Amino acid sequence: MAGDPYAALGLTKSASDADIKKAYRRIAKADHPDLNPDPAATARFKAASAAYDLLKDPEQRRRFDAGEIDDQGQERPQRRAWRDHAEAAGNPYARSYGFDSDPDLSGVFSDLFGRRGGFHRGHEYDDPRDFHVRGQDYRFSLQVDFLTAARGGKTRITLPEGGDLEVTIPRGVRDGQTIRLKGKGGQGLGQGGAGDAYLTISVAPHPDFRREGDDILLTLPISLPEAVLGGKVTAPTIDGPVNLTIPKGATTGQKLRLRGRGINGGDQHVELKVVMPPKVDDDLARFFEQWRKDHPYDPRAGMKAEG
Repeated sequence: MAGDPYAALGLTKSASDADIKKAYRRIAKADHPDLNPDPAATARFKAASAAYDLLKDPEQRRRFDAGEIDDQGQERPQRRAWRDHAEAAGNPYARSYGFDSDPDLSGVFSDLFGRRGGFHRGHEYDDPRDFHVRGQDYRFSLQVDFLTAARGGKTRITLPEGGDLEVTIPRGVRDGQTIRLKGKGGQGLGQGGAGDAYLTISVAPHPDFRREGDDILLTLPISLPEAVLGGKVTAPTIDGPVNLTIPKGATTGQKLRLRGRGINGGDQHVELKVVMPPKVDDDLARFFEQWRKDHPYDPRAGMKAEG
């Protein structure tokens, strides 16, 4: 503190003893280093602590107001040598923040710190009564697989202070969506409630399924005989395999719909893809040579040449 101790507390010389204590309590709650890491706040707190240490004692306050001691609590040069005063027993300015062994401030700091944490100089106080801080919110990025996102499920996350937490993933959660877990963040101070945990979800891609809104898209390979003759084939869905009827003469790109097989009432759209056998043998080649002679057709009819 340098200058006017009343100004350091935001007061004037007309302030009462109660005003001085109240002002210091207010500054301590806002600017104590364990609560506010801002260097400017620390400087304000130190100045207020030194001012309170000077003004809390009626005799010291009287002597300061009378000009007998300065704002550091030191005797004016004409009254007493500085070294004599500095080395005198009970000089309050041997203390850094002005509240060591001060029963008047036990109420102030019991409001700030519980026995769980104390503060950085190692002191401990009673549980807080009227100073309450909500716990810190936690934020996580969580990747889930496609089917867990589509169907819902459970997973576990590790918390910053140790331990883990089981998390329920709601059915149909989207990539980039944030889930709030109320009260699953850091513990509060005093009667301040716990913070929340926020999970930002990223959905891993699936080798077969794609999502469009609440619909599921699937490309389904079918064989040449299945495309020609039609029939029932097994098709995967997010909830398990189902039978799908392939019409005769199916072609690549043709789309079929499975109603209600998507997410939350959406559908699954199945796009067919005709896949040739791994090897065209002589029997298949001879068959199609004869078939082509008897059944000529041009699948490119109607296309206009560019140029």
